[in-house]
Amino acid sequence: MTDYRTLIDGEMVDNGQWLDVVNPANEEVIGRVPACGKDELDRAVAAARRAFKTWSKTPVEERRAAIQKISAIIKENADELHRLLTAEQGKPHSQAMGEIIGASMMAGAQSTLNLDEVVNEDSDQRLSRTRRVPVGVVGGIVPWNFPVMMAMQKIAPAMLSGCTIVLKPSPFTPLTTLRLAELIKDAAPAGVVNVITGEDSLGPLITSHPDIDKITFTGSTATGKKIMEGASKDLKRITLELGGNDASIVLPDADVEKVAEQLFWSSFTNAGQICVAAKRIYIHEDIYDDLSKAIAEYAKGVKVGDGAQQGTAVGPIQNKKQFDRVCELIQDAKDNGYNFLVGGEVDPSGSGYYVPITILDNPPEDARIVAEEQFGPVMPLMKFSTDEEVIARANNSEYGLAGAVWTKDVERGVKIAEQLETGTVWINEFLHLSPFAPFGGHKQSGFGAEYGIEGLKEFTYPQVITVKKNAAV
Repeated sequence: MTDYRTLIDGEMVDNGQWLDVVNPANEEVIGRVPACGKDELDRAVAAARRAFKTWSKTPVEERRAAIQKISAIIKENADELHRLLTAEQGKPHSQAMGEIIGASMMAGAQSTLNLDEVVNEDSDQRLSRTRRVPVGVVGGIVPWNFPVMMAMQKIAPAMLSGCTIVLKPSPFTPLTTLRLAELIKDAAPAGVVNVITGEDSLGPLITSHPDIDKITFTGSTATGKKIMEGASKDLKRITLELGGNDASIVLPDADVEKVAEQLFWSSFTNAGQICVAAKRIYIHEDIYDDLSKAIAEYAKGVKVGDGAQQGTAVGPIQNKKQFDRVCELIQDAKDNGYNFLVGGEVDPSGSGYYVPITILDNPPEDARIVAEEQFGPVMPLMKFSTDEEVIARANNSEYGLAGAVWTKDVERGVKIAEQLETGTVWINEFLHLSPFAPFGGHKQSGFGAEYGIEGLKEFTYPQVITVKKNAAV
């Protein structure tokens, strides 16, 4: 077991108080991290505030170079980092490596963005232009499903904009982020990036801290509402990427053989623990029987197990709380007599938070497994008859994060996509996010954006400077 330390003002430190971190594959303690509280947070915020005075005035090309250096460090250390990520998060090595390399690539790509000044007016009377200025000190709060990707999703644009950041990883998955912090601590001046760990109680302290100017949070809608409440006291800027109950719609012309595997992984990648995973799959009645059978047959050949073991394709649920929630949804489906095509039986013996791949056969629209976000390897398949019907059913949710349409008729697919009340819709693919396109939710899936110019602007204020020409002064 290794002790990890937090990054405050360019130094790796601890306070002598520790939190255990558990491997979800076997429930063994694999590391300890500092249990930070108000004192450590105050120190980190003060360091970020000091660093902001100079970092905000540092030429953007130097800021860009620092992010690119961080991107290179991540890539250079990918072998070590992805193994540690599997140990604490549970995902198979191949998916963990994908996250690490993805974090490196996303950071590098975002570093190329430019916030150009906009000329509003250039007339005989005046010159008016809008520039973007950094918000200040950012508080970043990161979830446990993609801890490294989500960390860089906040660090890179904050740095590029001229902000400094205090980042809090999830207490379930802080190890890889702290190791990364150690590796990158000299890539930027002390205080620009700070990483502190603690229980969930540390989050409200960040949200309400008077010297933090902006909160960027990825996590549940329930927590997002609490963050809004805390941030409202001093009108902090906030970006919230929250829950989703993402619907996939499969039209009758889809090729059953070709889409079955893709639909499976749109739901079960990372054991279903993805905010934009397909959480409800609507299949046209003409192909429902054939496609549901094909998906179920494919599922039977997928190995669930320890992500560190060769051949594992779906790992455990990351933590006990989420494991219990997923088991509760499965039990609710059994209690209501819904039909299971695959799975449904959780083995209570042994260690590890394993849930078998579970697929339900056409449960009703008001079933909990349909109406709620499961965030686990449980997927309901449902029949539909018409485009109008399925659009209404897909939109009948408090969430609006993402969705997908599968069809050979792209024009018809786009027409349906344009009627879905979500921030992102894919046609004939899944889980693709671009560093150059905004990503954000509608309704209770949050607001604001990450990625792209829109995401970068979230870390800035617009400032308009107007010069009166030929003024008599």
